[in-house]
Amino acid sequence: MANKPNFSSTYPLLVSFLLSLFLLYSNSKFVVCSTDIKCTDTDRRALVVLREGLTDPSGRLSSWIGEDCCTWEGIKCHNQTGRVTKLDLRNPYHLIGAVDPPAYKRSCLGGKINPSLIRLEYLTSLDLSLNDFEGLEIPGFFCELKNLRYLNLSYASFAGEIPASLGNLSNLQYLDLYADSYSNTGPRELRSQSLEWLTPLSSLKYINLGFVKLDSIGDHWLQTFNMLPSLVHLRLHWCELKGLPLTLPSINFTSLSVLDLSENSFNSLIPPWLFNLTGLTELYLTWDFFSGSIPAEFANLKNLQVLDLSDNLNLEGQIPGLLGNLSKLQFLDLSANNFHGDIYGLFSGFSSNRNSKLESLDLSSNSLTGELPESLGLLKHLQHLDLSSNSFWGSIPSSIGSLSALRVLDLSYNTMNGTIPESLGQLSGLVDMNLMANSWKGILKETHFMNLRKLQHVRLTTEPTRSLAFSASHGWFPPFKLKSIQLENCMIGPLFPVWLQVQNELTSVVLKNVSISDTIPGKWFSQLSAQLTYLVLSQDQIRGELPRHLNYPYLNLIDLSYNNFEGPFPSWSTNATDVILDENSFSGPIPENIGALMPRLQKLYVSRNHLSGRIPSSMCHIEGLNIISLSNNKLSGELPNCWHRLMLWGIDISNNSLTGNIPNSFGFLPSLSVLLLSNNNLDGEIPSSLRNCTGLTSVDLEGNKISGSLPLWVQYMSSLFMLRLGSNLLSGSIPDQVCRLQNLHILDLSQNKISGPIPKCIGNLSALVHGEGSEVFQRLIREVTRGRDPEYSNVVANVNSIDLSGNNLTGEIPYEMTNLLALRILDLSHNHLSGAIPKSLTSVASLTRLNLSYNNLSGSIPFSPRFNDSSIYEGNPLLCGAPLPTKCPLPRPRK
Repeated sequence: MANKPNFSSTYPLLVSFLLSLFLLYSNSKFVVCSTDIKCTDTDRRALVVLREGLTDPSGRLSSWIGEDCCTWEGIKCHNQTGRVTKLDLRNPYHLIGAVDPPAYKRSCLGGKINPSLIRLEYLTSLDLSLNDFEGLEIPGFFCELKNLRYLNLSYASFAGEIPASLGNLSNLQYLDLYADSYSNTGPRELRSQSLEWLTPLSSLKYINLGFVKLDSIGDHWLQTFNMLPSLVHLRLHWCELKGLPLTLPSINFTSLSVLDLSENSFNSLIPPWLFNLTGLTELYLTWDFFSGSIPAEFANLKNLQVLDLSDNLNLEGQIPGLLGNLSKLQFLDLSANNFHGDIYGLFSGFSSNRNSKLESLDLSSNSLTGELPESLGLLKHLQHLDLSSNSFWGSIPSSIGSLSALRVLDLSYNTMNGTIPESLGQLSGLVDMNLMANSWKGILKETHFMNLRKLQHVRLTTEPTRSLAFSASHGWFPPFKLKSIQLENCMIGPLFPVWLQVQNELTSVVLKNVSISDTIPGKWFSQLSAQLTYLVLSQDQIRGELPRHLNYPYLNLIDLSYNNFEGPFPSWSTNATDVILDENSFSGPIPENIGALMPRLQKLYVSRNHLSGRIPSSMCHIEGLNIISLSNNKLSGELPNCWHRLMLWGIDISNNSLTGNIPNSFGFLPSLSVLLLSNNNLDGEIPSSLRNCTGLTSVDLEGNKISGSLPLWVQYMSSLFMLRLGSNLLSGSIPDQVCRLQNLHILDLSQNKISGPIPKCIGNLSALVHGEGSEVFQRLIREVTRGRDPEYSNVVANVNSIDLSGNNLTGEIPYEMTNLLALRILDLSHNHLSGAIPKSLTSVASLTRLNLSYNNLSGSIPFSPRFNDSSIYEGNPLLCGAPLPTKCPLPRPRK
């Protein structure tokens, strides 16, 4: 989804800064004093004392030397008296858009604010914003600065109760106390128990109390602001206000132009008095949980330019066409609500207003349906259009080409099942186009892109049937230089097109199932931007070797899965977190120094390749490693025994040629959840250290040479969903402790040397009684195997199963097994079980597969139309009755 303006944070800060410049520099008093007038000794000494109390890591106040304080940084003086009128200590680092937190912190002033400040008796402007006073209370002595008209303490980490004495600043016009949203908690919280101190400030034009905690004020807060007749800007973003009155006796703040009440969770209707504020140009009501539909009275707000009602969740109904009557509306955000129906009414409103000024329209994340109307093309000034996450269908209207100002188009996550018009190619200003997650069809020609000179971001995905195809000639050179591209299930092959080869500024590439069966020119990889962060070339038949020596220092994700790539393991980026190389023909060893090559690696998927050699011990040093998936290769040797305190939770090294013991150090992986080591040549006993891994959900050691008995400590694996130990050398009996595995859905102990009876308590396995709660465990296995391993992709078919076949079990089939009402598969074949088959066993409704063959069972087979295959019961010479040919003897008559 395209990024939209964040008016709750960035915009207020920008307005604060611009308005401060207007107030300060439009006044003739705020000029540097002439060369003949120097600052007074009183003001100079006051500033020197103030500086001594402040911390200044970056030396911003190093200019505060010499006799004339009017020449010091941040100081302005009256051009006739030399008295200081402005003190601007705002942190300048933030204003240049830097993003280096340590550098910003070094640029912050802090420490204490000395009362010497009040000696600056002619001070009209004080700006301490964007500094870090680390929870210092706002000094009460500010109230003695009687001439103060501008006070900005925003983003400066002040805390505690706002002093009521600020109400003495009768000349104040601008007050910004916007708190730091990141540190405004606990002892760093800025709050006010009452707002009565605002009442005397009749000249106040701008007030911003964003993130100031006002939760204890009740629902009288609005009346306080209503008594400020000069108020133009009122911003109360995220103040934890408890109530919004639906009525007001009278409206006094009619000059209000900007009102921000966003993120206060009012849980009420939109109040009618709001529509009497006819001077409003900007209105922000996001995340306020208003209910009902949009009132028709919005049409009365003729000056409204910005309307943001997004993320209210309870707003519902159809979007009224009256919004189109707001002739000055520039920004309309109704996203994340419950609006339904079509949008013809909305666009009919715009149709009746040919002078629409609308620049941004966001209707995303609603339940809107229908086709997009041709009247969409009437919004000539539209720059940002987001209709994502709805249920629109059909084609894009050809009138889209009339939106010459459009920069962002987002139609993603709808049910669009039509075509994309060639008029799209007329959008010469388009920068970002997101058409993913729809069902597009048809053919995209060169004319679809001929004028898209500014296009930088393209996301276009459709159904796997690849009903959308590119018909551009192989040698076509497009007019754009892309920064990112995402194409899925579209036909652009079989050759790797030239128009992709010439895109040398790409930082994000996703080409998935696009029918390319060519080799990729090696120079294309070397031409990609050094800023590349995301590379996905998957589910095609791309062949050939990859370049061995590439350096993408910012590359996070590499997905080359399901192709025909050959050659050694590629290691291109020390910044890689996800490396996905499944289903290729990579060969040779995993680099011995992979821990140094990829120190930030989190997920490694290289299953179903031709890798050989040992698993390098340097993997143990990758602290953030979460998943290792190396199944179906030719890896050999012993597993390294160096796994300690890593974040590793998923291991799949099944279907290789590993030897030796299961490492004890696996028991020192506190997050270990999925352990899949099946079909190797591992031997020895199950290490007792695994008892420490109480979060284990799936264990598969099938097809090895594991010996010893089933450990009693298995009872502590309370989260165990799957336990597969089949085809090993296990001996001993099945301990009763197994019955305590209340989340167990799959139990496979087949083809071992286990003896003794089946414990009667097996009927207590509650997951097999109720059959619930397996979804989360299945998702974990799918994530480790990426859902593609044939052995686990159909894990659902084996959920709720018990396989004890091929052992030396004796005794009767416990009647208690009939308690397992969710059991789907039961295999007890090839044992030495005796006695009768419990009559109710074959009547377990969920049971779909049953095998009791080759035991010593006796008596008549319980009647069941579902289990009438004789192979289920063969090899039990003492059984009789259908479906076996052996008839049961008639009962003896009673004497």
